[in-house]
Amino acid sequence: MLTFSLNHIALSVKNVDKSVDFYKKVLQLKEIENTASKSKTRWLLLSEGKQIHLIPRSDAEIKVNKAVHFALATPDINAFIKHLETLNIEYSDWLDTPKKDYIRKDGIKQVYFQDINGY
Repeated sequence: MLTFSLNHIALSVKNVDKSVDFYKKVLQLKEIENTASKSKTRWLLLSEGKQIHLIPRSDAEIKVNKAVHFALATPDINAFIKHLETLNIEYSDWLDTPKKDYIRKDGIKQVYFQDINGY
């Protein structure tokens, strides 16, 4: 039987510097060395060695919707929501109700927000 674990999430971004700044400020991620190549792709560290790779694609058309997303967990969602509000970052529930969280049937509390590329 094959088994898998998440290694990284790769996102095409219009401006890699602005995107790195966003993720460092909003998610407080640390930038790490891109050990794969000498490209302008920049890497950010999540937890447990997982990474986000931001790949510069200034001319790419980036099409996303709420169903295309990645989810991160935090032990204190209420503190994170306050952090988003402090940064004036809009968030919503699944139905796009502004400044509203969403509690799934399994009890998980969620908010949805977008980065500067629409992810």
